[in-house]
Amino acid sequence: MRNRTMAIGVFVAGLSAVAMGQTMSQRAPAGAGQPVTDAIRSSWDSARKNIKESADVMPEANYAFKPAVDVRSFGAILAHLAGANYEFCSAAKDEKSPHAEDEFEKSATTRPAIIKALADSLAYCDSAFAAANDRTLSDMVYMPFGMPRAARASALLGEINHMNEHYGNLVTYFRIKGIVPPSSRK
Repeated sequence: MRNRTMAIGVFVAGLSAVAMGQTMSQRAPAGAGQPVTDAIRSSWDSARKNIKESADVMPEANYAFKPAVDVRSFGAILAHLAGANYEFCSAAKDEKSPHAEDEFEKSATTRPAIIKALADSLAYCDSAFAAANDRTLSDMVYMPFGMPRAARASALLGEINHMNEHYGNLVTYFRIKGIVPPSSRK
């Protein structure tokens, strides 16, 4: 009796698995979609939006604002991001960076120049994220800043993390100036 009950349980579990498999395959055919890449791109889209909107929302007079003497100004953070974006995304593209990390901190000192440098760097990164797929994310690439070789996904995730880290700085600057940051405006 025990063997029969066990056999019925296995049979029911098997039918459930087949039914679940059919239901799942109806939702997404085998091999379709890029779930890992899609998740990374979604995070990129969010970080990108927050940084771009930060550049657009902050008035020009506040681009020079520093909450303390020994930290970057609002504009300098965005200029720093522009240079670092090229570093991370060129690594993801497995190519030499067209710009040094500190290039825009030195050369882009006005709001229009910073916004242009940032927009160009975001477009450069957009192409790195667009080219990624679940198969190529595991390709080994040279990482920026002297880090060891790692999977292409590491360069893209490093880019997102770096943008989010500095967005946290920008949120503080907005709050000190009495401005609601982009992510809180929704």
